[in-house]
Formats: sequence, C-alpha cells, structure tokens
Amino acid sequence: MADTGEESKSCRGFTHQENMTDEHGPPMDDLKSAIEDEDVNNPQNWSLLAKLSTYLTICSFTFLANVNSSNFTVATSAVIKEFGVSQTKAGQLVCFNVFLFGVGNIFWVPLMRVTGKRPVYLIAMLLLSMINVWSSQCTSYGELLASRIVSGFAAAAADATVPAVVADMVPAKDRGHYMMFFHLAMTAGLFVGPLINAYLVQQQDWRWMCYFLAIAVGVVWLVAIFTIRETSYVKRHVGRKRSQWQWMSLTIGFNRDASFLQALMDILANAAYPPLIWCSLTIGISVGWNIVVQLTSSRTFLKPPYNWELGDLGLLSISGFIGCLFAFYLGGRLIDIISNRSTIKHGQVRMPEYRLPAIIIPGTVGPAGILIFGLCIAHQTHWIGPAIGYAMQAFGVAAISNVAVTYSLDSYKPVTGEALVIIFVIRNTIGMLLSLYASDWITRQGTAAVFGEMTAIQVVSVLFAIPLYYFGRSLRAWTSSYGPMKRFQDA
Repeated sequence: MADTGEESKSCRGFTHQENMTDEHGPPMDDLKSAIEDEDVNNPQNWSLLAKLSTYLTICSFTFLANVNSSNFTVATSAVIKEFGVSQTKAGQLVCFNVFLFGVGNIFWVPLMRVTGKRPVYLIAMLLLSMINVWSSQCTSYGELLASRIVSGFAAAAADATVPAVVADMVPAKDRGHYMMFFHLAMTAGLFVGPLINAYLVQQQDWRWMCYFLAIAVGVVWLVAIFTIRETSYVKRHVGRKRSQWQWMSLTIGFNRDASFLQALMDILANAAYPPLIWCSLTIGISVGWNIVVQLTSSRTFLKPPYNWELGDLGLLSISGFIGCLFAFYLGGRLIDIISNRSTIKHGQVRMPEYRLPAIIIPGTVGPAGILIFGLCIAHQTHWIGPAIGYAMQAFGVAAISNVAVTYSLDSYKPVTGEALVIIFVIRNTIGMLLSLYASDWITRQGTAAVFGEMTAIQVVSVLFAIPLYYFGRSLRAWTSSYGPMKRFQDA
C-alpha cells in the first residue's frame, strides 16, 4: 500500500485518525485499501497533470478571493469622497467582507460534504464574479456594503475547502509542499492584490477594482469547467477510467450518506479540540498583524514626510510578496523533510507533531519583522526599513500558517474541512476586529508600543507549539474520545 508503511499497528488503539492520515483504513481494512490503491479514479492515483490542473485552478480562485478581501484597503479615501462617509464606515467595507470570508465556510464546507467539491467551486466562482459586477454599479454606500458582504461569502468557498482537496490527492509525505501552493496563492492575494488595486484606483477609480475581479474570476470559472475534477472519493470500487466528459459531471462527488446538518454540527464541535484552537489563534494573530501592517502603511506613507502616490503604496506590498516566496521552501518542502526524517527515525511511525519543529524559523523571523516595521514607522526612517520588516512579517504569515494548517490536517484528517472552518472563522474574526479597532489602538498607545505588544503576543502564540510537540499525541488520543473524531474512532 502507498503509505501504510508509515503507520505502526501499535498506534491503532491509540488514535484512529493517524491510521486514516493517508486515506487508508486500519489493517483490518487491507482489502478495501488495496482496491482503492488500484482504482485509477482515486485522486491519489491521478496523473501529476490531472492533480496540478485541478489544484492550480483552485489556487487561482484562492488568489482572486483574497484580492477581493483586501481590495478596499486602498480605496478608503475614494469611498469617503464619493459617498461622504466616515473613515470608520469606509473601513467596514473591508472588515465585514473579511468576516464573511471566514464565516461563509460554515455553509460551503457542509455543502461540499454532500454535493462534492466541484459543484461548490463552480457555483461560488460564478457568484463572486456576478457580485463584483453588482459592486461596480452601486450608487450608495449601503448598497456597496451589502455587495461586499455577499462577495465575502462567495469568496469563502476558496478558503477552508482547499486543504481538503490536498488531503484527497496527496499522501502525507508531500502535503506540506503542496499546501504551500495554497498559502502562496492566499498570501499573494493579500500582497499582490493591493498593488493591482492601487494602480486601478489611481489610474481609473475604485469601480475598476470590481470590474477587474468580475472579469478575472469569470475567466477562471470558464477554465474550471474543464480543469477542476471532483476529488471527493465516494465510490469504493475499481471502475473504468473516467473520460474527460465524465469528469465534467457535477454529480460524481454526491454522497447520499452525508448530512449537511451533521457536518455543521461537526464544525461547531471542532471548537472543543485544543490543537485546533491553537492553530486558529496562531494563524489569526499572524494574519491580523498583517492587516495592522497594511492599515499602518496606508496611514503613514500617503502623508508627510513620505507623501507617496497610491501606486507607490501598492509597490511596497511587493516586499511582502517576496517574503512569501522565501516561505515557499522554508515553510513548505522543509516541513515534509523534517517530518519524513522523523518518521524514519521513529521506525516508520508518522506523527503530525513531526511537522511542528519547522515553525522555529518563521516563528523567529515573523515577529522580528513586525518589530522592525513598527520601530521604523515610529521613527520615520527611510522606507527600506519598513519594507524589510514587511517582507519578514509576510514570510512569517505564510510559513507559520502552512505549518499550523498542515499539522491540523494530519491530526484531524477525517474532518479536515470542518476543522479548518473553525480555524478560518477565528482567523477572520480577529482580522475583522483589528480592521475596526487597530487605528484607535495605535492612536491611544503609540506605534512603537503597539508593535512591541504585537511582537510579544505572536511569540507567545508560537511557543505553544512546544507543549503540543511533546503532548500532542496524548491530546489527540483524548480528543478522539468525543466530538466528530469519536464517531470515526467507533467506525
């Protein structure tokens, strides 16, 4: 079998989820596992081209969904001028969009469990494109706010659902590397998106951001019709290799045994799993601090002594994207290398905790970048200082998120989609609150003090990986005794 050598039979009575990490059941199910290994329609047996065409198309959607979530960070002045609203109301276009970007997964993931993943992506892409057409035609602030809220809901389908696709297609030994494509797409949307949007607003107006997204998402939707295969593996028998036309069906992933309500209850129950709470807070803090960095950049560099143009502010975000590119290896392939070596060292027994040591590098670089950025802004240094801090902070966002999500994916793979919903809901709730109150926080305490506090908070969140490394196995054994994991354990 493909990966069963990495599992120890002695672990069976310990945590059932470890036996399911690579889509295979426990040893008593060897016959079923062997059948799945032979089935050419099993996503883990697809060709590399089929896997990449599906996954990269989904990642393109993820990129545009994150561009959608950050687009109005560079258009607050234009919105204030056109609709005569306050700075706080203009900021609500971002914060409530970000909130729905997380909460929307509470609908999309249960739907995915019933219908499969392909219909969810196609519906959500079409909806996001249409909503951006609506946004571009809004004539009042209230209408624009409503359209941004709905667009956040549509974009959410490109978020928590994606790691489940990786779990469907990729064995455990390569998941860290493949997951980094998702996080690179996500962070590219956060950093390249402002660059695109800043120039669109500067050269045209804010409506062109919405035109661009409507067209771009529409193009990806057309491509997705032909490239996104269904990765939910429902039929557990060897069948004939499906044709391209058969893969375009919207019913392949339909699971008549799945329940939308049960998946929804599983999502809520996952909030009682300590490793997932750690993952949620760690990612939420990283992404939340990134929002503070972007908002601080907008307030600082458009005013004296810098007096930048809006397009120049977009160029600053390139430093963040460069940081993400460095994270591609150090936060992706390195996770797999460390995990695989630890697996060999421990007699081919694979544990999710073997991925956690990889958090040391981003857990050091990321907080240091936040501190550098904050101190440079506080003392109004040359722009190169904040740019370096921005890049280091962005490296931390991408790499820390990938380590935490991959660890959670391996720990709770049977409920990957539901588990990640809790992670992303908490992440985006933190982002929403910071979008609303970060400005007051900085005004009250000062830039240097706030960024110092942010650094300390992120360091503490990362340090919790240490007890998880040593006691995570016991925690997973305990969490398999209640909630959705107990149901899979009993099965």
